[in-house]
Amino acid sequence: MDAPALVLVLRYRKAVTYGFHVLLGALEEHRTDTPYEVRFGETPEATATHVRTALDGGAHRVLVLWSFYSPDAEALAGELALIRGLVDAPNVTHVAGGVHATAEPVQTLDADWDVAAVGEGETTLLRLVDAAGDPTGIPGLAYRDATGAVVRTRRPERRPLDEFRGFSLRWHRFNALEITRGCVFSCRFCQTPFMFSAKFRHRSVANVRWHVDAMRERGLRDVRFITPTALSYGSQTDEANLDAVEELLASCREGIGPDGRVFFGSFPSEIRPEHITRDALRLVRKYCANTNLIVGAQSGSDRILDAAKRGHGVEEVRQAVRVGVEEGFRINVDMIFGMPGEDPADVEASLGLARELADLGARIHAHTFMPLPGTPWREAPAGDVAPETIREVDRLSQRGALYGHWQKQRDHAVRLAAAADAHPRPGRSRTILPVVDR
Repeated sequence: MDAPALVLVLRYRKAVTYGFHVLLGALEEHRTDTPYEVRFGETPEATATHVRTALDGGAHRVLVLWSFYSPDAEALAGELALIRGLVDAPNVTHVAGGVHATAEPVQTLDADWDVAAVGEGETTLLRLVDAAGDPTGIPGLAYRDATGAVVRTRRPERRPLDEFRGFSLRWHRFNALEITRGCVFSCRFCQTPFMFSAKFRHRSVANVRWHVDAMRERGLRDVRFITPTALSYGSQTDEANLDAVEELLASCREGIGPDGRVFFGSFPSEIRPEHITRDALRLVRKYCANTNLIVGAQSGSDRILDAAKRGHGVEEVRQAVRVGVEEGFRINVDMIFGMPGEDPADVEASLGLARELADLGARIHAHTFMPLPGTPWREAPAGDVAPETIREVDRLSQRGALYGHWQKQRDHAVRLAAAADAHPRPGRSRTILPVVDR
């Protein structure tokens, strides 16, 4: 058997499988003249073994594909060094993709990846495969030339979601289905609109149904969705489109069959508080199995919400929780502590709202602010959570009214702030922080 021209080794981690499954879905439908193989490295050591096996088998080039979020960048740079220490060769190329590589391509190259994939990855990967792994000139990449200078090619085009499968049938890799990409709300702390643009692209109902039918044929029974704002499906504005949502949910409910379940507005998606109405919740109850919803509040201070460009106020959060509880749902409310520009009054407003919502029956999903690359708040200080705030948050946790990895995020935030300081952006506008006018 002839050696493949190209072997793709995925550094395959449970935390980031969705992006890889989408890439594989695009690849399995793509016609190419390049003979290639795909292998899954579920640990650094397994990844190195796959690379060694490919080299020993005579592969002309090996691409090691990585995808990670900004908080994981430092740890995965350590994994990269480990893998390179176990096996390396001139024809092995490590390619980093995802939101961190998109936002910080030079930082990614400085961390010893060979190539940073910038933007949406489907067309970029297909062109890499067509080129047998040679990144030269392919849109959507950053890499260093022979002199060490950084080369940035143009951004890849943004294609309709219907053009690519949302998971892989060939490699049997399934996940929640991405139904919306991009977000019109452009919150200053969020990477989504700055990676995918500040507008919505929706997968059509017919295309979603094709995926649901494929799942049912393979014995899968749970349908979940990836979307930055669930009730925005079918909309191009900041308003919900309940007619489009009902068409989607009705089709999915029919497609998955009487033994299947549809989940909407629960993990891995959420609902904006101003979109929650009795009519919207009754649609969810009519077609869906979940009795819990995730609502994005983020702060109990209207001043901080305005600074973050959230597009809603505190009262909309209160109303969303009241209506949700009255309609029989368990409401999980995302809140971020240590937001840029907070003063003691803002912190107390957030804690007061958290206590109030917990008394109504909601659970608080607590986060610590992280200055994420690619966002307008990239250069903000790391989230600072005062000891008295920690004590109050702990009290809510002991009541069973609060959960989340907010303490781990405090450490991530410090590392991200240090990385931003180490990689300044001369000539870029500085972070816009709330004005303290008290």
